[in-house]
Amino acid sequence: MSMRKGLIILGDLLDQDLIWLAKVGELRRLNPNDVLIREGEELQELFLITEGWFDVRVKGLPVAKLSVGDVLGEMSFVEKQPPSATVSAIEPARVLAVPQEVLLQQFRVDQGFAARFYKALAVFLSDRLRTMMPGGEDGELDEGLLDTLHVAGDRMLRLMDLLEGRRTPA
Repeated sequence: MSMRKGLIILGDLLDQDLIWLAKVGELRRLNPNDVLIREGEELQELFLITEGWFDVRVKGLPVAKLSVGDVLGEMSFVEKQPPSATVSAIEPARVLAVPQEVLLQQFRVDQGFAARFYKALAVFLSDRLRTMMPGGEDGELDEGLLDTLHVAGDRMLRLMDLLEGRRTPA
């Protein structure tokens, strides 16, 4: 999956959503081969990759490599079931870890954020599925997705600045 795929989720979120995620999330560093998610073990967080590459394996078999902007743990978040894959860092990496319970509490308080987040997650998962189908990775993007990716790229840069203390929330 390319970085453009991972950035999809940021395109539908507002700057205030990113500021909130940066405040409640924890930036974690991982070394090569560190396991972030273990198949079958309950998951309490949702992760956004901010640096590095991750290997995704199901029953020990490689199924994907993910990088900056990609979301990890989204299936367990949506389905409320343990992960079906093991995810480990391939190289030194960082993720923004957001506790699922804190995210769900915010959804109850801010229904607009909940709607934007779930829409972005639905588009992200739909795009991931579409590219896994035969002929799905043809490189063609519709105009709406191109606009979303441009916005998402800017938001990822702002999120990184916030997490690294180079920018203060507005």
